[in-house]
Amino acid sequence: MNVTLRKAATSLLLILVVALGVRLAFAWDQARRIPSEALATAPFEQETGSIARSIATGGGFGNPFGRSTGPTAWLTPVYPVLVAATFKIFGIFTVRSFFFLVFLNILFSTAVCVPIFYTGNRIAGVGVGSGAAWLWALFPSAIMIPFEWIWDTSLSALLAATLLWATLEMVESRRWRDWCGYGLLWGFTLMTNPSLGSLLPFLLGWAAFRVWRQRADALAKDAGWITRPAAALGLAILCCVPWTMRNYTVFHRFVPLRSNFPLELYIGNNENYDDKHPRYPGPITKERETLRYFRMGETPFMDEEMRKAKTFIVTHPRVELILFGKRFVAFWAGIANPIDNFLAADSWLVRVVILCAGLSGLGAAFGIAVLISRRSCYTFPLAVFPVVFPFLYYVTHTSLRYRLPVDPVVLLLTSVAAGALVQSISQRAFAKTAG
Repeated sequence: MNVTLRKAATSLLLILVVALGVRLAFAWDQARRIPSEALATAPFEQETGSIARSIATGGGFGNPFGRSTGPTAWLTPVYPVLVAATFKIFGIFTVRSFFFLVFLNILFSTAVCVPIFYTGNRIAGVGVGSGAAWLWALFPSAIMIPFEWIWDTSLSALLAATLLWATLEMVESRRWRDWCGYGLLWGFTLMTNPSLGSLLPFLLGWAAFRVWRQRADALAKDAGWITRPAAALGLAILCCVPWTMRNYTVFHRFVPLRSNFPLELYIGNNENYDDKHPRYPGPITKERETLRYFRMGETPFMDEEMRKAKTFIVTHPRVELILFGKRFVAFWAGIANPIDNFLAADSWLVRVVILCAGLSGLGAAFGIAVLISRRSCYTFPLAVFPVVFPFLYYVTHTSLRYRLPVDPVVLLLTSVAAGALVQSISQRAFAKTAG
């Protein structure tokens, strides 16, 4: 019986079936509560849906708010083009399009179990790998967001987990084909979610360093430790060149990936905060600012947002420190003022989401500590996900979905911590029995 249970608990196929099942069940339960008319329109009333409609109707990559405002670089092209293709097949703003995209998001989210399962196996054994996959399979945010957001979030989580897995694999590969594939994976990721680009120098640099360490004795014969990572970097950049050239042609300025950072910075750092009442979140919203966007156009609008945000940051250093701390808490708790919101919530689901977000954040911190104590060579590539990636949101503003791309690694680190705890308890029990 114990052997059977152990095989079931470490079965990737079973984990995938459960992950898919709970996501489909959540989507079905939510969909039957919402009128079809709302499902056909409300999920697309944001930048992704608006740009996709513009593409599908021949307006090109533009009009991020449903009006004819011209070309945009608000988002990178992969996911809006995917949504536009769906509109072409199933209709623009239809229930069929919504359910198809939700199903794709569910598949993306379910597939995350694969890279974190094998990454965990490599780092600390099958127990940690399967534990991480189970945590992701049942993680509330990973179950909810594929239905709640027609956005690149679930795909970004899959890409982030796959990048970690691929980075660890690259250390043992001398084949140019593998490194080129790694570079193309990075290029696709940058064209999907540029925020993950903050991890590129750290993961690629670590992989190159590990290859150099392993082949230090053969440096005179093999310079591939630097040329292969350089080729991967070159291919990643090359994937972005057509999009960057398009942006330069359209906007007559260098916009490498996305243009909307000034607005995001201003939303979290604006004149509605003051030294006496630094509160989160602030009254500035995209709804108010988009009215100015309609009047000014994208380029002058973003220039003005950046100027206002910089002015506020420079003139309110104390408020900035307070807001930075509040955003740090909100990122890892899943919501601003988590204790107050947890106590005031009238839904058990909200409380579970807050609790799981907070506990997994703490679990990741303990997981990093465990890897450091073991002097694991994998400490650095795992730690950069929860350490480096969130900084963009500490300085702008945060949301539960912004954290999801690094949650697979957060849960992997939590599994590492849990595995170390179980091992410690077992050793103490064995020592007590033997004594």
